[in-house]
Amino acid sequence: MFPNMLDQYQIQLTRLLESEQYGRAKELLRFLLQCQGEDERHYEEWTSLLNWLEMAFPEAGDGDGAVAAPEQEDPDEEALIREQYLNPREQDEAYVQQVLYIMKNHPMPDQQLLALERCVYIQAPAIDEEIVEWLTGDPAIHPVVQFHALQCLRKRGASGKIELERMGETAELEIEKTPLSMDDFPAAVSQIIERVESVTESDDPTLPHFARELWKQSIQFLYGTTSFEWMIGGDEEWVDCYAAALHHVLLLTVYGKADDDFIRETYSITEPLRFRYEQACRTLRQVAALQPPGGNDSQP
Repeated sequence: MFPNMLDQYQIQLTRLLESEQYGRAKELLRFLLQCQGEDERHYEEWTSLLNWLEMAFPEAGDGDGAVAAPEQEDPDEEALIREQYLNPREQDEAYVQQVLYIMKNHPMPDQQLLALERCVYIQAPAIDEEIVEWLTGDPAIHPVVQFHALQCLRKRGASGKIELERMGETAELEIEKTPLSMDDFPAAVSQIIERVESVTESDDPTLPHFARELWKQSIQFLYGTTSFEWMIGGDEEWVDCYAAALHHVLLLTVYGKADDDFIRETYSITEPLRFRYEQACRTLRQVAALQPPGGNDSQP
């Protein structure tokens, strides 16, 4: 299968799940599993999702047995359709319970994030309590999903403190202070990525984009942790150390190698800062290792 065809089928699968056409989604997954020559992780994801759909929605029947070619849609029309799916007019108890079930039990983080987007619009009074109980009661929730759940609660108008297990430590967070965009984070967060972008843009014009995506994911992982507090509460030297560490991990992610001496010289990481820099590298490498396959392009 050509790469662009695979991308279109993946988009079609997402749309079927968003529109709750689970029978057709199962049919498309079976078709994709029959295709040869794809990355092994794709087959693992498709198998996991198909098994989950069979368990969660056994009554959803298949279509006519034929998988249609993926269709191209107008971006504006697609945005309108997405909004309709996220905020349907009919929100009965069955709909609410289905969204909550996907949020809590779906094996793919992307679908949990979609369920959280829907939760923003749900009018049921107990939804905040459901989300808080799930967040505080399940330490295995993906860190990015945790962060988006906090955003969901803030968008719903919730407030108060919540204690979560994040990146191996306990974090006490105030819901109403959860950043909803990159601009909501403390200044150090922007300063770090701006430094990396200014250094990398002359070497490879694609690197600043990858750097921003990696950084966006990283701060969603680290928000509320000790590493995050060091980063935003420290002096300019902490900004230098984290910028250098982000550049280091970016090169490892994109090229598989990094010139550590060059990076330390570029960001003025002197010997007294060596320990801080290596500490920041370890933290960001840990984050990169926990990234789900394919990443996540949702807004912070």
